[in-house]
Amino acid sequence: MSLAAEFSCLSDHDPDSLSADQARAFIRRQLTPVRTRERVALRGALGRVLACDLLAPFNVPGHDNSAMDGYAVRHADVANGGNTRLRVLGTALAGKAFAQPIGEGECVRIMTGAPPPVGADTVVVQEVVALDGDHIVVPPGQRLGQHIRRAGEDLAAGKPALVAGRLLRPAEIGLIASLGCAEVSVFRRLRVAFLSTGDELCSIGTPLGEGRVYDSNRYTIFGMLTRMGCEVLDLGVVRDDPATMEAAFREAAAAADVVISSGGVSVGEADFVKGLMAELGEVLFWKIAMKPGRPMAFGRLRVDGEEICGERGGAAWLFGLPGNPVAVMVTFYQFVREALYALMGADPVPVVPLLPALCTGALKKVAGRTEFQRGILSLVDGQWRVRPAAAQGSGVLRSMADANCFIVLEHDRGNVAAGDQVGVQLFDGLV
Repeated sequence: MSLAAEFSCLSDHDPDSLSADQARAFIRRQLTPVRTRERVALRGALGRVLACDLLAPFNVPGHDNSAMDGYAVRHADVANGGNTRLRVLGTALAGKAFAQPIGEGECVRIMTGAPPPVGADTVVVQEVVALDGDHIVVPPGQRLGQHIRRAGEDLAAGKPALVAGRLLRPAEIGLIASLGCAEVSVFRRLRVAFLSTGDELCSIGTPLGEGRVYDSNRYTIFGMLTRMGCEVLDLGVVRDDPATMEAAFREAAAAADVVISSGGVSVGEADFVKGLMAELGEVLFWKIAMKPGRPMAFGRLRVDGEEICGERGGAAWLFGLPGNPVAVMVTFYQFVREALYALMGADPVPVVPLLPALCTGALKKVAGRTEFQRGILSLVDGQWRVRPAAAQGSGVLRSMADANCFIVLEHDRGNVAAGDQVGVQLFDGLV
């Protein structure tokens, strides 16, 4: 089904007021992850997506071991009502088993990670034990098998330790290392080309003429893509000329899985991107009911009009973002980020949750659109409180630098009074 046909199936949609949730869900339904696999060294796998199930080659832990420092005892020796006196035979250390089995009335001092000696079936933590020469006194109430981690309790040999689609974070890297794996199979990196459009833009290192501004969008987009582990291709600033733009978009589509542009998607005389995108592929121009970031395009760009065999299918996905710096970051984090993770093969796609907080000031909000205001979240007297960053204009990039969260005001919500609860999306873990 074409994008346009799929889009027309949305119930009760208005192209001029598509909700942020509708737009996000529509994008996700179109995407098929990359499937090309490669093997990489474990330290090079951070941030990549696991391409196949990783089976545990052995039990983890590999043997029964103590979960606590204490004393390994026979549960049958411990009295149910009253103290029990046991003789200490020696000490069992992690990595060095105690060779002698224990018999009736005996026990062994045991360290965390050490295997229990033969005959022991319970560990009594050292904090509850009283020492009496070469004996200990154990209080009643000990449970059979307590504080012993069984072989295979974490991972059983031959069972999946991690399943395909898992985003490999530091914990996953450590888990793989614990299985003795020096390499891992991952999906290839997603290739993303990006560019900025506009005659008013200057690249860093060139003189700033009258009426010109330095292009910040390519640098924020580069940073966001690099943090996600994408392979990036910076195509620079493209002037407001249809022929130049067409050449740039063709180059981008031929080189990348995804193309991201900033600027040129509104309705100004020099905003050529909408028509050009439609000419080169299939694109829906959305006026999403949100602030900032109302104008955004999503679709496919054909690669020189040819159908190419393989996972790309002869096309690159396109995200035409607004030109205002804050709107670029908001639309990237609310739509592009999840889409890129889906294309990488991440399952589930990492989603940053909304957390409740009390808003310390009144906020103006128009019902019928989702707003993403920049906020500063802090813990006050055990309660999370958020206040808006000073300037909320979509061109004020400093508001993103000063803030540590988005204040997400849902579609149907109106004005917010001081003391009302709002949802916040933390930058830590997002940006």
